[in-house]
Amino acid sequence: MPIAIGSDHAGFNLKEEIKTFLSKQGIDFEDLGTFEPNPVDYPDIAFKVAEKVANGEFEKAILVCGTGIGMCMAADKVEGIRCAACFDETTARFARTHNDANILALGARILGVELAKNIVKVFISTPFSGEERHIRRIKKIEEYEKNREAKYK
Repeated sequence: MPIAIGSDHAGFNLKEEIKTFLSKQGIDFEDLGTFEPNPVDYPDIAFKVAEKVANGEFEKAILVCGTGIGMCMAADKVEGIRCAACFDETTARFARTHNDANILALGARILGVELAKNIVKVFISTPFSGEERHIRRIKKIEEYEKNREAKYK
């Protein structure tokens, strides 16, 4: 299954580098925008990408903005999304093995291109551990998502 990828204007250049990297690795992807470095609001891209992951069109995705934080915060508002802002290979590995993260958020103003590529490689290639303790914790997150609206009515 291809990977979705998206960025705002701050992440545009790094997104383009990651697309080249993915192509060289033989990894299929679909770019969901932005398609030029003109200003765009990161939530618009994050929601678009996250909704496609949540509805099963993509198994994983990569989002890029200035720090990775804004994209991560927006994507995590979509039910079923576990987006992780990762800043090194270790955070990417644990995001996958412990949290079964389905979206990676990267910061173009924080990371160098080579480090970002390494993070992507680790994120894509690392499976979820499937350990009971991690499954239990993820289920608690999912249960909260399903019931949160009822809590605030």
